[in-house]
Amino acid sequence: MQNLWRRKSLAQLVGETDDSAHGLKRTLGPLNLIALGIGAIIGAGLFVRTAAAAANNAGPSVTLGFVIAAIGCAFAGLCYAEFASMIPVAGSAYTYSYATMGELVAWIIGWDLVLEYGIGAATVGIAWSEYLNKLLEFLPGSPVIPYPWCHSPFEALHDASGQVIAHGIINIPATFIILVISLLLIRGTQESAFVNGLIVIAKVTIVILFIVCGWAFINPQNHTPYIPPSSIAIDSQGVSHHYGGLWGMLGAAGVVFFAFIGFDAVSTAAQESKNPKRDMPIGILGSLAICTVLYILFAHVLTGIASVEDFRTGGREASVAFAITKHMPGFGWLARLVTVAILAGFSSVILVMLLGQSRVFFSMSRDGLVPKIFSDVHPRFRTPWKSNLLFFGFVGLFTAFLPGDIVGDMSSIGTLFAFVLVCVGVWILRVRDPNAPRQFKTPLVPLVPLCGIVVNAAMIFGLGWPNWTRLGVWLAIGLVLYFAYGAKHSKLGAS
Repeated sequence: MQNLWRRKSLAQLVGETDDSAHGLKRTLGPLNLIALGIGAIIGAGLFVRTAAAAANNAGPSVTLGFVIAAIGCAFAGLCYAEFASMIPVAGSAYTYSYATMGELVAWIIGWDLVLEYGIGAATVGIAWSEYLNKLLEFLPGSPVIPYPWCHSPFEALHDASGQVIAHGIINIPATFIILVISLLLIRGTQESAFVNGLIVIAKVTIVILFIVCGWAFINPQNHTPYIPPSSIAIDSQGVSHHYGGLWGMLGAAGVVFFAFIGFDAVSTAAQESKNPKRDMPIGILGSLAICTVLYILFAHVLTGIASVEDFRTGGREASVAFAITKHMPGFGWLARLVTVAILAGFSSVILVMLLGQSRVFFSMSRDGLVPKIFSDVHPRFRTPWKSNLLFFGFVGLFTAFLPGDIVGDMSSIGTLFAFVLVCVGVWILRVRDPNAPRQFKTPLVPLVPLCGIVVNAAMIFGLGWPNWTRLGVWLAIGLVLYFAYGAKHSKLGAS
């Protein structure tokens, strides 16, 4: 059992980046990394999960949920930045855990990151499908995709009396966008980053435009009471949630936490950064700071324009475009522009999520914990192309056959769990190897890691028992795979 806790040394991890024959191409600078982070952060979490958290958890106090989530991310971000400057290797929290807590914990976190990146990409793919239909409504003749072909089998369309008038079968548009982005990633990281940079500019512009234009349409009654009294809300899937009060805000923080997934994805591209020791902290903390300010302002405006009841009924899907169309007369042009920008923005989020997922399994494969196919690099494009294709198949199943609420919460809880382990890892490494070179040091250790552990664990608690159960089942499956394959093929174990 002792071998389960074997660790890779920092020298081993850094030395692996010198393998030029099988390594990844270093093409990304600090601005690329900040754009990569913003590209992942601003997306489905802001444009979709904000309305869901308001409807099911916190009402207008969803803004306070964003504050709680941002605090948890800030603590975890400081820990990520220290690790990324010390260990400039692809793999994110998986790699960091391997160096601090041993192989078994590294496997658990690597498997958990499938929930963060793979399921996160599925969540955004489903949201992309919703906004595509909204865009089609704006076109002459409103050529909307039939409900059964853009919704999962677990969803149904109801009329005004509550009667079911259509059942979902498969979400074809969501699966299509996952395929397109997977093929783009196979083509190359530098090309993908260029496309992402253009999308980020458009996406941030739209967010600011919505805040500025929408501020005049805020209805103070929609913010009264700002923190609703505690009660129980039932969502569209029949699942109950704590609504209002402290538990509602914690639940909202866990839901909108999905909106912050992305700054840690920057760390998965460490092996493709030109100067990772300088650039990684800039990319991680810079993207987090910019997005936090935008999020709080955006959520305040959105919940002021539309009511909670709007988000529970007609505005449940494509909520931002719905709010503009219904409550901002004369701004139909903004609804169309927002919808186009959101579609492009979602595409960039999917790009970064799938990039992160393939890079985590790239590292795990090089360590022997998953099959070699996940680290096979394309001879021309120098990307893990087989891994991208395999994850398209995996993520495509979730986008095609599951509702967005379920996969969104699964991704959030997976990320929160990863953040807790990263905070623990920084603390451990400070004790175990205090003299290791650190170009960026997390301040006030162990206070900052401890605060990160507490805040992120509180958000896990706020997500409720259905998500705890899903995480437990997922991790149990991962442990079976580790003992059946990973433990027997580990290169560190064979050395």
